[in-house]
Amino acid sequence: MGRFRILLALTALLALTASAQREFSLEDLNFGGNNYRNMIPQNRTLRWWGDQLVRLENDSCWTVDLKTGGEKLLFTRANLNRWAALSDSVASLRNVWFPYADQPLAMAYTGTDRVLVDFKKHRLQWSQSFEGKAQATSWDKGSRTLAAVIDDNLWLIDSQGNRRQITTDGSRDIVYAQSVHRNEWGIDDGMFWSPDGQRLAFYRMDQSMVADYPLVDVPELNDTTRVIALPAPEKYPMAGCTSHLVTVGVVNIATGDTLYLQAGDPTDRYFTNVAWSPDSRLVYMFELNRDQNDCRLVSYDATTGHRVAELYRETDDRYVEPQHPIQFLPWDATHFVMQSRRDGYNHLYLMDLSGNITSQLTTGQWEVMEVVGFDEQQHNIIIAANAEQPVQRNIYKVNVDTRALTRIDEGGRGYHYASLSSTGRGLVDFYQEPDVPRNIALVDTRRNSAVRYFTAPDPWAGYTVPQFISGSIKADDGVTDLYYRMVRPADFDPSKQYPTVVYVYGGPHAHNVDASWHWASRSWETYMAQRGYVLFILDNRGSENRGRDFEQATFRQLGQVEMRDQMRGVDFLRSQAYVDTTRLGVHGWSFGGFMTISLMTNYPDVFKVGVAGGPVIDWKWYEVMYGERYMDTPQTNPEGYERTSLISKAKDLKGRLQIIIGLNDPTVVPQHAYSFLKACIAAGTQPDFYVYPGQGHNMRGHQSVHLHERITRYFDDYLKP
Repeated sequence: MGRFRILLALTALLALTASAQREFSLEDLNFGGNNYRNMIPQNRTLRWWGDQLVRLENDSCWTVDLKTGGEKLLFTRANLNRWAALSDSVASLRNVWFPYADQPLAMAYTGTDRVLVDFKKHRLQWSQSFEGKAQATSWDKGSRTLAAVIDDNLWLIDSQGNRRQITTDGSRDIVYAQSVHRNEWGIDDGMFWSPDGQRLAFYRMDQSMVADYPLVDVPELNDTTRVIALPAPEKYPMAGCTSHLVTVGVVNIATGDTLYLQAGDPTDRYFTNVAWSPDSRLVYMFELNRDQNDCRLVSYDATTGHRVAELYRETDDRYVEPQHPIQFLPWDATHFVMQSRRDGYNHLYLMDLSGNITSQLTTGQWEVMEVVGFDEQQHNIIIAANAEQPVQRNIYKVNVDTRALTRIDEGGRGYHYASLSSTGRGLVDFYQEPDVPRNIALVDTRRNSAVRYFTAPDPWAGYTVPQFISGSIKADDGVTDLYYRMVRPADFDPSKQYPTVVYVYGGPHAHNVDASWHWASRSWETYMAQRGYVLFILDNRGSENRGRDFEQATFRQLGQVEMRDQMRGVDFLRSQAYVDTTRLGVHGWSFGGFMTISLMTNYPDVFKVGVAGGPVIDWKWYEVMYGERYMDTPQTNPEGYERTSLISKAKDLKGRLQIIIGLNDPTVVPQHAYSFLKACIAAGTQPDFYVYPGQGHNMRGHQSVHLHERITRYFDDYLKP
């Protein structure tokens, strides 16, 4: 028996050792993989019902005690379906929410109905049927009216189910109540309800004058209805070309009467960040000239459309970029909070109804990243900011009366996101740290106390995990700190030399390195490290969350400062004995694709292999709003466009370069890649090219696994040997 027990113990030990050495596949690591969901940190679906926190699963939901984290069953999906007594059942409770802080009503959705179920009285309180496919919807909890774009036109469906068509000329050319200006300046919606629910502001975009880009719709393999590919044109305003015209309408819900804000000629102007006054009488929005260097906050009478006042104006030699609507203080309708980089960093300013800045609420060489909400009783604003370190995101409260800034999240490290209760006293703190997959804490914002509610297990336990390292180097200016991430093989040996891939994005409104799990490493980096590579990722000047000057360093010369900073990263790699500098590769997508080809052609003796996905080749072929903000127009900045264009660099390509695009990319249209290929043919250089038919700017679903296998094989074939 003793020998048998020893044998069992040895067998168990061997099994444990084997399991600890399990390797990853792309099915594990890629978001399109069939095992990906099991490899990401667990989370909790949590929503507020007033100040009561509720956890939701597919089949049941529980109330959560904020002091202890204890849970109590609230209702089940079977309960909800029985109480609602509908022919079409609610498929999952994860989408349930609680629109009224003081009423026990759960909002749920079936295939055809929006329902409010009273979970105290166990009965259906209200329902609204909606049949047909909508392009966009927005529901107001006060009037219980649904605004919907159906067949390109705006409709209203009231609380009794009565339908009213508001517009009649909607089409591909005339776009109603949807995102405009190609989603710049924080725009992600096209409908804006007044606080009393009696009016709806909405966008109208006339793009009939915008040129069509000729995309092509290739039939699916199983499509037996047609043989030939069809035109699928995209309205695409390129830099320096004619753009669309946007106006803002306001519809009276009771009458259906519609007026348009009298903002003057919309030609070469942008309207963004629509907001309402607390009394629902005024509409506010930021108006930006096409040069994007003159921004004005203007108010309009919602009952007449007349312009009331210009409250604030901000100009800049380079550009002004309003990203957030104003927010009125819940306890003081005479003051609102505005976000601006007027002092060099995004901060909060308290303003009165005349547009006077009465207080700068936050200050310092750090950025406010989000206004989470308000605590009306304590006069606090809850924000997310990187005041601790540039790579962190923490949660703070800012007192409007004293301007005191207090961190209230758990631990103080890592990358935090918050969800706030209706009064602002309760807060859920979701966060990660470089060695913490996910924690969730329950925070009392007034007592500054936190209770751990959930600690996610490590989903990579039992796998051979690479080494994740972070640090900083100096930018090309010799002064500015740049943060990097390095991923090294699990069995890393500093006496060996490794092929190294620089992964790069480098553009504005994005970053690659932060203090979240594994320093925000992309899982493909783990796959590559497992195959014997070192990965290096650096956030150069021009990327986000570092202030106005850090971002604007690239103005009118996209790619130039960024390349110089990335080459300081290469200098750092050269100082590491384990980096084989004869086997340096580079990879990136979108702006990162542009950077990849820029580095391959400007430093042809440094990078041996590159893979560029969806690359911008020449900024004159990119969209007006983004392109002209950073480059001005081709007419006003011809030198900058010429210097940054990769067409003239095609002759300088020496290493192995693979370009990958989606055939139906509406963001970086295929003309970029095609034109570079033509230039390479003329110059006699030999890039490789791969296209995904039917795909846009990124590959969806399981095709992403195929994509990353292709990228990996390219480096294996030409960099690893």
